[in-house]
Amino acid sequence: MASPADHALAREVALDAGELLVALRAERQDVWPDRLRAEGDRRAHLKILELLTDARPGDAVLSEEGYDDRARVGADRVWVVDPLDGTREFGERGRTDWAVHIALVEGGQVTAGAVALPAQGLVFATDVPPVVPPVGERRLRVVTSRTRLPHLSYSVAEALDADLVPMGSAGAKAMAVVRGDVDVYAHAGGMYEWDSAAPAAVAASAGLHVSRIDGSPLRYNRADPWLPDLLICRMELAETCLEVAADSWW
Repeated sequence: MASPADHALAREVALDAGELLVALRAERQDVWPDRLRAEGDRRAHLKILELLTDARPGDAVLSEEGYDDRARVGADRVWVVDPLDGTREFGERGRTDWAVHIALVEGGQVTAGAVALPAQGLVFATDVPPVVPPVGERRLRVVTSRTRLPHLSYSVAEALDADLVPMGSAGAKAMAVVRGDVDVYAHAGGMYEWDSAAPAAVAASAGLHVSRIDGSPLRYNRADPWLPDLLICRMELAETCLEVAADSWW
């Protein structure tokens, strides 16, 4: 299982990569957004790879931006990372809903993780599990894509009589639940292991419900990293969300 040093390392790597991206974004405001996005992906990936290789030379790494060495499938410890989650938002001036994901996977399960929201100066990690604030008197909220309205998000919001809140990256959406800004993140539109591993680790450490939309556990470091769906929500809302997912058509 992950050691205290592993939990701390996840936070440190997410923080360092996030600082690099914030500096890059400030320095390269004159370049085309697509070039900025590509450079951000590349430089954050190289930075994370350097930090993890130096700190844990025996561990494997699965990165969205790197070569997928399938030897990782037999490894005991694999870091699953998304160097820049929300590349679209990173390239849009002023947007803060993008993230850096760092997660450690052992035996198919995430055991440590961190999600940085660099443009907001925040890092959420399993070394100090976040505390989710109560809903209070406000209406329930379901976070959804800012570019489209997935059927699942709409159906869950309708069942809960909740408001829909559009947002960018998967990490930003998941951390919105952790922060108590929203109450449900239900996604069925397709994603990969690096999109959900770190958010799932942090959300679970905070005591939230975390699963696939059929209620089954999330499993990582498979030969095919496609892991298309995710549910993160307050525990008391999980039953309703899972019932909606079971009755919905994708």
